[in-house]
Amino acid sequence: MQTNFSPAQLADPDVAESEKILRKCVHCGFCTATCPTYVTLGNELDSPRGRIYLIKDMLENGRPADKEIVTHIDRCLSCLACMTTCPSGVNYMHLVDHARAHIQETYKRPLLDRLTRATLAYVLPYPQRFRAALKLARLGKPFIGLFEKIPALKPLAAMLKLAPASIPAASPMALPGVHARQGTKKGRVAILTGCAQSVLDPAINDTTVSLLTRLGVEVVVPPGEGCCGALVHHMGREEAALASARQNVDVWTRSIEQGGLDAIVITASGCGTTIKDYGFMLRLDPAYADKAARVSALAKDITEYLASLELPEPVSKPGTVVAYHSACSMQHGQKITRQPKELLAKAGFIVREPREGHLCCGSAGTYNILQPEISARLRDRKAKNIEATGASIVATGNIGCITQIASAASMPVVHTIKLLDWAYGGPRPDGILDESLVAAE
Repeated sequence: MQTNFSPAQLADPDVAESEKILRKCVHCGFCTATCPTYVTLGNELDSPRGRIYLIKDMLENGRPADKEIVTHIDRCLSCLACMTTCPSGVNYMHLVDHARAHIQETYKRPLLDRLTRATLAYVLPYPQRFRAALKLARLGKPFIGLFEKIPALKPLAAMLKLAPASIPAASPMALPGVHARQGTKKGRVAILTGCAQSVLDPAINDTTVSLLTRLGVEVVVPPGEGCCGALVHHMGREEAALASARQNVDVWTRSIEQGGLDAIVITASGCGTTIKDYGFMLRLDPAYADKAARVSALAKDITEYLASLELPEPVSKPGTVVAYHSACSMQHGQKITRQPKELLAKAGFIVREPREGHLCCGSAGTYNILQPEISARLRDRKAKNIEATGASIVATGNIGCITQIASAASMPVVHTIKLLDWAYGGPRPDGILDESLVAAE
């Protein structure tokens, strides 16, 4: 794609990076076939190619974002299916991240939209605040129908719908400390505690620690770690995202220096995609560029790390049919497609993949709150394809997908690690009943 940026514009390193990305696009349109919003809405401006034109026009002319640009950029899920499809290597992720930061700086949203986004940024990355908000949500549930009738309040209705009826107790295993390995030493890792996941399903990390220590891996929960920054990063709040990244880089760097780490294990693939990008996010910060690149290189999804170990034979092979949903941040963001399925198969599960597995379930961080109508259409499409597999359990590696799919699916939706732990001697995951299990025919 031909660009016309001035030398003064290109002096800005973020603009220069976006210009390089824009020049790689050859207008081929392959991305449109795999873009969830284009497939759903049929509008060229709601495809990656259309958004690229809008971003190019906005940045080249050095103008503030307007309502049209914001509408179509807001509808992007950042699922990154377009990057998997693109034959030219266009880094759409970095381009749309830059566009969102530009929107945040130059566009004044309507009051209720600003309040909604500010609330999400203030609450979701902080477990104690998020836990308190979920408790308060019970008071608002009777008003969901009313809020849905007012367009500006639909995100509030979506938040209340997603709020669980009960909240698990906080896990003591999430407190800073070291979880000792059992048997022969196979490694030493830090684990990301996370924010939303630690409130919605703390058992995911508990199970991970239990399995890793049984396999001979020492697990460190370092003090001072916080949200990875993904939630605010995708809302264009760049300074807040970089502050979170710096905090975590400092925490993990201390752990590396105090005993070494083989990996930083992450159990939420959305977080993994962002942490693996810390090196890029902090590339312009001389105090953090090298440290951030080191952290990004150590970041591993839990299935990615397990696949690097020599695993013993499973204690039991359930033989149960499992539909594996590959989160967008897993298959498109991190390019992890093989390991989760191979681990499940080795553990004795019969793995089936739903049709249209490349399409997003509609969760996408805060997307199911900020764009509830499009999100619901994608969720229902995903649930229908999952049901068609005939599986009795859905496995996935991202808490957002678990919450989203579980709101529409008729079968249990669990984190992949819980099924692996079950096969390697751990307890059966909650919600999986004998009568619901389906064995392969």
